[in-house]
Order: sequence, then C-alpha cells, then structure tokens
Amino acid sequence: MARSTADKQANGQVEEPLQQRPAAPTDMIADPGPLGLAAFAMTTFVLSCFNAGFFGAKSPLEAVVLPLALFYGGFAQLLAGMWEFRKANTFGALAFTSYGAFWLSFAAYVKFVAPGLGAGAASATGLYLLGWTIFTAYMTVASLRVSVAVAAVFVALLLTYALLTVGAFAGSAGISVIGGYLGLVTAVLAWYASFAGVVNATWKRSVLPIGVR
Repeated sequence: MARSTADKQANGQVEEPLQQRPAAPTDMIADPGPLGLAAFAMTTFVLSCFNAGFFGAKSPLEAVVLPLALFYGGFAQLLAGMWEFRKANTFGALAFTSYGAFWLSFAAYVKFVAPGLGAGAASATGLYLLGWTIFTAYMTVASLRVSVAVAAVFVALLLTYALLTVGAFAGSAGISVIGGYLGLVTAVLAWYASFAGVVNATWKRSVLPIGVR
C-alpha cells in the first residue's frame, strides 16, 4: 500500500509546491555580457583611433583614453566579470575580469611607468603586449564554443594584439597603425555583440543573430 502524504512529509520526501520553491540566485542577475562588451568596445575604439594615426603622432588628445581605461574599460568591465562569476560563466568571468584588469594596468603603465623607461619603453611595451597576445590566443580557442559573434571579436582582437606586439618590438609605426585599424574592427564587432545582447534581452527574442553554438 502506498504511504500516506503525512508519512512522506514526516520523512521529508514530499516536494514543495512549485510556486513555493525559491528562485535560483542567478535568476535575479541580469546578463552582464552586454556591459562588458560595450566597455571593452568603446575603450578599444578610442585607443585604436590614436593607434591608427587619425589624430597624428603624440596627440595631446590621447589623454582621453586614460579616464575611459580606468572607469569604463577597466572598472565597469571588472564588475561585469564579477557578475559572470556569480552566474557561473567561466569564460565570461575570465574574459571580462582579465580585460578589465588590462585596461586598469594599461592606464597605470602609460601614466606612471612608461615615461620613466626611456629607450627601453618599446621593448617593455612589446613584452607587455606579448603577454596579452598569448592570453588572447587561448581565449580565442575557447570563444569558438560561445558564439560566432564572440569568436569574431576574439579573432580580430588576437590579430590586433599580435600586430601591436610586433610593431612595438620592431619599432615600426606602420605595423602599429595596421594594428590600430584592426582594433577599430575589433571594437565594432564587440559593439555588435553588445548591441545584440541588450536588444535580444529587451525584446525577449532573437532580433539580432549572434550565432549561438
């Protein structure tokens, strides 16, 4: 004979009614991806305008990059990475936290370190960029399982870092300019991925394709 509901309740075997179950903690957190991508895109776009030579060499306007690197590309993207940890998204957490730290470290390097390096600044910058190229290379492999939009961002970013690294080590302004143009492509792709993320979430359907794997 089947046991009564009272017996099951005594043994803790009766499930709670669905409406009484607490929501999963991550259900209360919005997707931080569009924020992280937007922060990365804007800061990359502004810096790449100078790397591409749009405003001439050593333009005083280049100082506008540092506030963006600190507060949007750095701090806002770092927050996006922390929220991705909360949502158990390993790829997003590592990517946004790392590139947020990149922009923070970039601002500190340009402001406090590079001016005192003298003739060694080019090699130091090349080494710095080489480390980020290596990191971006294996993140690009992982991105292939995320979405076509995200993978496109990482492929373009990898090429950008690679060219900027070669340009720094070789002291070649021409190679760095090409890297600047690729940085602009990277920024546009990241903006698209951010745009698609926020539009699709707001409309609650797939309005813009991202090629989910």
